[in-house]
Amino acid sequence: MSRKNISSGSYLEKPIGFSRAVRMGNIISISGTAPITNDVQSCPDDLYNQAKICLRIIQKAIEEAGGKMEEVIRTRLYLKNVNNWKEAARAHGEIFSEIKPACTFVGVQGFIDPEWLIEIEAECVINPDV
Repeated sequence: MSRKNISSGSYLEKPIGFSRAVRMGNIISISGTAPITNDVQSCPDDLYNQAKICLRIIQKAIEEAGGKMEEVIRTRLYLKNVNNWKEAARAHGEIFSEIKPACTFVGVQGFIDPEWLIEIEAECVINPDV
C-alpha cells in the first residue's frame, strides 16, 4: 500500500516532523490543524474565524490527497476555551451540517502558539465506488 504525505507548508512541519495529512489506501488522516495563515503574524483573534481557517487548510489537504469533504467521517475540535464551543460549531456546521461526521469537542489548556484558540483534526475515507 502506498503512502502519500501532504504538506501545508506550515513552518512547524519540518522541526516537529509531521505531515498535514497522510493518505494510505483510501484513508486520509489530517493532523491537528491550527489557524496558520500565509502571514503567520495575522492570526484572527476570534474563534469562529480561526475555525474557518483551520477548515480551509483541512479541505485543501483532503483535496490534494484525492478526497472530498463529503468523505470526512470524523472531526475533533480542540478548544482553548470550551465555553466558546458554539462559535467553533457554527464554522463546523457551515461545512458539515449535511455530511454529519462523528465529531468531538475537547477543552485543552493551550497550544504551541498562545494566540491559537483552536486546532482541528479530521479523518476521511475515500469512497472506492466513485
